[in-house]
Amino acid sequence: MLEEFKKFILKGNVVDLSTGVIIGAAFGNIVGAFTKGIVEPILGMFGGGPNPDLKIKLGEKTVEVLQKGADGAQVKMQQVVPFLQLDIGAVIGAIIGFLITAAVIFFVIVKPANKLMSMMKKEEAAAPPPASAADIVLLTEIRDLLKK
Repeated sequence: MLEEFKKFILKGNVVDLSTGVIIGAAFGNIVGAFTKGIVEPILGMFGGGPNPDLKIKLGEKTVEVLQKGADGAQVKMQQVVPFLQLDIGAVIGAIIGFLITAAVIFFVIVKPANKLMSMMKKEEAAAPPPASAADIVLLTEIRDLLKK
């Protein structure tokens, strides 16, 4: 069982996958910094802030809170607070972050990798396949027959 586990761990796929996860986490940090440092301030110029307060309140309730009055005594006050609200701004921010991440990955990694793969396929297709020993023998016989 330990030998099987050792073979599984040392397979190339497991090592490649773990390397990809680590690189992906580091790349996520870069994209996050880019989003927070560059994109959010630009969006803030148009939307009033980097994370717009777009919340939909679906219900409110009244609660009693204790506050200190002017004389220092505790005073009970009623305050209306939302008990259920949808944070649309956070969802929009997450979508924008995802689209930025996907665009950077596509244009920095996927596009160049596809171009490289297509160039490699063209090189492979351009080179004629090497002749096998049987083909060489057959061609030699045909040549000799044609000479006669």
